[in-house]
Amino acid sequence: MFRARRCFGVVSQSSPLLWSPRHTTTTTTTTTRRWEGTQRTSGLPEFVEQWTPRVFRSVGWGLAATSGALFGCGLYEQSLVLGVATASYWRVGVLDLESKQTLRRNFPVLIHVRYLLESIRPEIQQYFVQRDDESVPFSRAARSVVYQRAKDVRDTVSLGTRRDVYAEGHEWANHSLWNVLPSREDVETRVLIGGYSASLLNISAMSFGALSEPAIQALNDGAKKGEFYHNTGEGGISKHHLRGADVVWNVGTAYFACGVNDGGGGEGSRRRQRVFSPAMFEENASLPEVKMIEIKLSQGAKPAHGGILPASKITPAIAEARNLVDLTTDVISPATHTAFSSPAGLVNFVDLLRRRSAGKPVGVKLCVGDPVDLAALIVAMVDQPDKAPDFLTIDGSEGGTGAAPPEFQDSIGMPLAEGLSLTRSFLDGAGLRNDVKIIASGKIYDGFSLCRSLALGADLCNSARGMMFALGCIQALKCNTNKCPTGITTQDPRLHSGLDVPSKADRVANFHRNTLHSTTEIMAAIGARTPRDVRPEHFFRRENGIHVKSYADMHADYFAGVPPGSLLDLLHNPSSFSGEKNNNVVPRRIRAWWLDGIALYERTKHQDQLTLAD
Repeated sequence: MFRARRCFGVVSQSSPLLWSPRHTTTTTTTTTRRWEGTQRTSGLPEFVEQWTPRVFRSVGWGLAATSGALFGCGLYEQSLVLGVATASYWRVGVLDLESKQTLRRNFPVLIHVRYLLESIRPEIQQYFVQRDDESVPFSRAARSVVYQRAKDVRDTVSLGTRRDVYAEGHEWANHSLWNVLPSREDVETRVLIGGYSASLLNISAMSFGALSEPAIQALNDGAKKGEFYHNTGEGGISKHHLRGADVVWNVGTAYFACGVNDGGGGEGSRRRQRVFSPAMFEENASLPEVKMIEIKLSQGAKPAHGGILPASKITPAIAEARNLVDLTTDVISPATHTAFSSPAGLVNFVDLLRRRSAGKPVGVKLCVGDPVDLAALIVAMVDQPDKAPDFLTIDGSEGGTGAAPPEFQDSIGMPLAEGLSLTRSFLDGAGLRNDVKIIASGKIYDGFSLCRSLALGADLCNSARGMMFALGCIQALKCNTNKCPTGITTQDPRLHSGLDVPSKADRVANFHRNTLHSTTEIMAAIGARTPRDVRPEHFFRRENGIHVKSYADMHADYFAGVPPGSLLDLLHNPSSFSGEKNNNVVPRRIRAWWLDGIALYERTKHQDQLTLAD
């Protein structure tokens, strides 16, 4: 067998990154390298390199001969067991040799050891390798806090923080020393949106279909006990959402529970496209459990990306919730809405839903992308204030989903901190901050992450994965396989039948109550009585071992705050901010985005002709 001649090296005294040749070897043992005096192996183990199809056959014939010899010696049971194993060995090996995969053909049978190790790697990583503070996507320490609060057991820690407070990225809130601190009982934990009083913490959008029946039931029962709302996700309103809790109905691009299949169009996906039905929407919006309506533009984990519900996952219960007639056809959720395609069209759609729902609060969910697009939406709200949404749900790119392309999960859309800061600045500058509430969602699971979101501009928060951990999620990372071991993200009855609804509902309610308790303690410590009292100046982040910035300064370059109403003059008199004095009032980038947003709104103002029956 060919063996390459390898170089050995020692670490240079002048640079730890440089190698210097020392000597070479051609021994038959595994190639080694020396790194600061520590010997390490590299390459494949010797027996793997020597395993070939010829060796596979030799071992197979040897096993067959051994089985025959055992039979000849009267050891029938042992011969039978070895014979079955030998037959399985040959079957797997022959299939490997006929495969088109290179590794299977080169290393028949043995390659399946690699596949086995790959399959259990996430569990090995989580339980034996990963540190408590390592986030992928949630650290063990973070999950432990949720588990303890959901079980209503002690969540305190001893002997001081486990975090390196001088490490880059460490965050903290400055407490009040001299101000008269409000008691925790005086801190407000309800926020008025339109005519609805919402909790500071609620269940974020998770669809029935993405989650199992008992998972939805437990979430709804927990929300009822804790008096907070349950967002349906874009999968429609199922009977499992109507168990007594307040419901926020999420209306997505496929208009589940408020849309019908488009009978026109050509071949392909257009034949399965769904269109909005005002009459169907009005029927479901009148349900007493539905307290608010949320129009989904995008979500943080896959902004500007549609999805497909495979026919294989459509059960009769899911079809009922989503108003699907054909259970044999894949259902497409497009990336954009068909009812509107512009900022003006969106606010008109908001107005239509508000009137069709007898005045219930209507909002918009989005992951912030191009600042100009967001500015154009705010301009539309200023131009038609009676049609403005009651709330904006800002979903950060760190948000979760059952399945999404890795590029979209990792690299598309603004994270929550920047999205909140920009939205707050535009609403402040447009004079709408008191009229439009901001809901934050994206990796919110404890009191600190909730308060940090309030400081960045949120009025209240939603949590998805935090609620899943309360249900018992172990972060097995199998949400997209229909094999969730905890029965939360699977439609397999064998798996979700193990989820006990009453006990899990108690855990959801416990998690909500204990997290709010932590939140109000933090708010009281910094001297805040209301969510609006929590300011960016309260929170700090270490950039390195020396430099520190408050959240107010951290976003000063791109997402700086602006004085209330300071953007309104630009709407009708763009030249009013040409002077140096006014340029200092509104930062250059905010001003440029706002002016481009005005132009985008004016250019597309008459683009949408809303033809829906009113």
